[in-house]
Amino acid sequence: MKLIPITTFLAFAAGGGVALQAQTAQLAGTTRAELQRHDLSIPGREVIQARVGVAPGGEAARHKHPGEEIVYVLQGSLEYRLDGRPPVTLGAGEVLFVPAGVPHSVRNVGRDAALELATYVVEKGKPLLVPVP
Repeated sequence: MKLIPITTFLAFAAGGGVALQAQTAQLAGTTRAELQRHDLSIPGREVIQARVGVAPGGEAARHKHPGEEIVYVLQGSLEYRLDGRPPVTLGAGEVLFVPAGVPHSVRNVGRDAALELATYVVEKGKPLLVPVP
């Protein structure tokens, strides 16, 4: 399994963007390792599971996904900010559901590296991460 350093978002082409083929959308201070990707029995949907690491003080800037994200924190302390909700800080063993299309960010608020298991149920062929100003 290859870890991909996350440093910048992909540039998106006019008219909808570029499909995220190899989990290369990049965010400063994070790493992403795709664990599995499978088509679902729901037409046009796929599930993607990734291990996401966030360095101390690192942040995944505001973004959204073309489907739901289910987060399970494996280690560390992560603060999630979802539009329309108060910030929530989660530790190892805690979970979070991010509804489809909801802009959000995550920041490591601990002293050590943090790690989450992210499961995405998304529209196939769309960019997994879309930056939100």
